[in-house]
Amino acid sequence: MNPSTTGARVLLDELVRLGVREIVLCPGSRSAPLAYAAHDLDVSGRARLHVRVDERSAAFLALGLAKESRRPAAVITTSGTAVANLHPAVLEAHHAAVPLLLLTADRPPELRGVGANQATDQPGLFGEHVRLALELETPHNPPRQAAAWRTAAARAWSAATGALVGAGFAGPVHLDLPYRDPLAPDAASTVRGIRERSGALEYLEPSDPIEGRPDGAPWVSLPESSPVAAGAVPPIDHDPDTLVVIGELPTAQHRSTALAWAVRHGAPVIAEPGPGTHELVLPHGAQLLAATDWVDANLPERLLVVGRPTLGRTIPALTRRRGVRVEVVTPGEPGATGWADATHTAAAVHPFAALVGDGEGREATPFARTWLEAADRVADALADPAGLDGPAVARTLHDAVPGESLILLGSSSVARDLHVGVARPRPDVHPVTSRGLAGIDGCVSTAIGLALARPRPTCALLGDLTFLHDANGLLIGPDEPVPDLTIVVVDDDGGSIFDTLEYGAVEHSGPMRRIFTTPTGTDIETLCAAHGVPATSAHTRAELAHLVERPGAGIRVIRVPVDGSTRRAAGQRTREVVAAALR
Repeated sequence: MNPSTTGARVLLDELVRLGVREIVLCPGSRSAPLAYAAHDLDVSGRARLHVRVDERSAAFLALGLAKESRRPAAVITTSGTAVANLHPAVLEAHHAAVPLLLLTADRPPELRGVGANQATDQPGLFGEHVRLALELETPHNPPRQAAAWRTAAARAWSAATGALVGAGFAGPVHLDLPYRDPLAPDAASTVRGIRERSGALEYLEPSDPIEGRPDGAPWVSLPESSPVAAGAVPPIDHDPDTLVVIGELPTAQHRSTALAWAVRHGAPVIAEPGPGTHELVLPHGAQLLAATDWVDANLPERLLVVGRPTLGRTIPALTRRRGVRVEVVTPGEPGATGWADATHTAAAVHPFAALVGDGEGREATPFARTWLEAADRVADALADPAGLDGPAVARTLHDAVPGESLILLGSSSVARDLHVGVARPRPDVHPVTSRGLAGIDGCVSTAIGLALARPRPTCALLGDLTFLHDANGLLIGPDEPVPDLTIVVVDDDGGSIFDTLEYGAVEHSGPMRRIFTTPTGTDIETLCAAHGVPATSAHTRAELAHLVERPGAGIRVIRVPVDGSTRRAAGQRTREVVAAALR
């Protein structure tokens, strides 16, 4: 066994001992040692391998796998531009606290800066957007280097999971791995392959650092990531006139902790889409905030913002209201230097552990009952949507999917459509968003990763541009695992979200279509056919409900054509209906 293949096998063996179960591989020559090692782990059943030809898609696939399991997934690339293609997913993982391991093969030091092919300066490429960046020593003397490789794996796992600081600080980790020729295993080791003996690598020399610890134990024992709300800190005081806002949070446990605090204090909640709900969550809470006259007459004394709200302008507007004390609860917010406060209005910041408390909870406060009654009036007024638009599609999907379904929401209009369209979220439906940076890239691949990581029904609700942006996510080879996944595409032929912004005003309508809406005219069903993915169209809510009420086998796409030109007017009508309901 040559040094390069030994180094790759020792590193991946240690990562699997620590808990890696999913490995995404992009083909390349310099990464051959890692490819052989990953393949052998797949054959032995110690990890599952996914091979993809597009590195950007591969990284988002790994992100989806990790986002659902909360266990780091590894993505392997060769050197050069392949590494740069990981960066969009790295940014999302950084801001959303998703554990991710980036294993990038590299040229050895003597081939950098001398004009060698596919050689660039890879160490430090991801800057401050990774929790840890290590360049491992080029393998040349495995018996003396193996302990350092295994220790580096432990450091990577710890940093990616937040094992020593908490799940709110999870995120991507970069290991840059230089390899010298030869890059392929010798014939004898290829034939022998990898055989498991108590989780160790039997074909290696019987030296502890190379073979690893007995019984498959990791080289370094690490603690489980600390509980979401661990720590002895003063709890947040009760204030009967508190309104809770729940924004983007790293995990479902973070969200349930926030909801539990609201229940104990009888406080009303405005919650952006996410897993878990409660009767104190206000139906159409974001629409209620748009009724500014009513809100001004019923302002909270304290606005407790948990996480990072991202879906609209009504919550930021509320934080700026005079007389409202804004307090922020942070899970760490790695992308916001400690806590999220985009309006610079926070008067206090609390660690997440401050949400912990005892007791079964108070009855809803008088303030809460006022807001709940108003929200019920809004829900009644918006109960019967007319026609088939984005919110109607989101509501139909939400209402029709089987119990325990997960729905990944695209990062543009559709996330807002579910927020607008669904008054009372089902407790057995679990919306998931990629709102770390809220980009439209990688959503198909993320959805596939989510679906591969869970045995229950999984859907994705995407706009047409979001779907097309990551159409390469459908490039899955015949030997690769394929999940059961339903992708619903709201096809308004372009980015109609811009119609709802200032650019959609009549005075700006001239260049609007070309420079913002950007229609493509793509035949989505034909595109899917080229990838061997079955696709159909639903033209009514009843057709859509019939198609999604039973999960299908494999990946399938349901296109729902809607008229994007009506989105701005529909939003205005909704605001008028809400205002009338509250008079």
